[in-house]
Amino acid sequence: MGPIGYIGLGILILLILAVIVSNIQVVQQSRAYVVERLGAYSATWGVGLHIKIPFIERVVKKVSLKEQVADFDPQPVITKDNVTMQIDTVIYFQITDPKLYTYGVEHPMNAIENLTATTLRNIIGDMELDQSLTSRDVINAKMRSILDEATDPWGIKVNRVELKNILPPKEIQNAMEKQMKAERERRESILQAEGTKQSQILVAEGEKQSAVLRAEAEREAAILRAEAERQAAILKAEGEAEAIRKVQKALADSIELLNQANPNDQVVKIKALEAYEKAADGQATKIIIPSEIQGLAGLAASFKGLLEDEKK
Repeated sequence: MGPIGYIGLGILILLILAVIVSNIQVVQQSRAYVVERLGAYSATWGVGLHIKIPFIERVVKKVSLKEQVADFDPQPVITKDNVTMQIDTVIYFQITDPKLYTYGVEHPMNAIENLTATTLRNIIGDMELDQSLTSRDVINAKMRSILDEATDPWGIKVNRVELKNILPPKEIQNAMEKQMKAERERRESILQAEGTKQSQILVAEGEKQSAVLRAEAEREAAILRAEAERQAAILKAEGEAEAIRKVQKALADSIELLNQANPNDQVVKIKALEAYEKAADGQATKIIIPSEIQGLAGLAASFKGLLEDEKK
């Protein structure tokens, strides 16, 4: 074999190696390759190294198995009470069967978008405006259930559906803003009235407590005054009783002395008068003098005055 033959053989070997290398496929994690053989579905390659038969097999689709997000443009929908709104949706989905995803529907994303729009119109069409604005969770759940069931033949699983924005007409928005403003003002009025009510209740409670305390103080003062008057009366009565006891003792002493001296009646009366004066001693506030010695008491006082004048 000449030099040209060797060169041709080398080129042939290089071409074969290039073809073999070009037909080596490495499938990454979370991806799958759909392979056809002579135009018919052959296999779905998973993660790893694969060798494709040149000119017989071909990779028709490379599919991502990760969860994906599709954000669709706002769609016009009409509510049950004939209000037109713009609603845009976000769908979270995952390809579970690469074969069905490849052969199940042409342009799967366009199919999902159109299915989402029609499903949304059907659901919103059975609701009034206020209900549609406050029932996001219900709408999301219904749409997810319907879309998940409809996309099963396409090898797609819908995990979650979210209404991103609900945009009613401008005049409806203005009316809603006025309604919300009125509601806020109503709540503010209620709060102010409640605050005034609580303030009045607290003031009344304070006045009540003050009146109770004043009444308690007056009652305690009356009790103390009554107790003081009672003590004063007791002390006064005890003083009078003590004075009477002294008078009685003085009379008894005088009578005993007089009995020993055998005096006449006038001397007895004078001694009794002296005993009364001694018993009083400036302590008693009231002295009762028997009638039989009252005249003698006046005579004794006159006689005492004459003695004092002579001494002067």
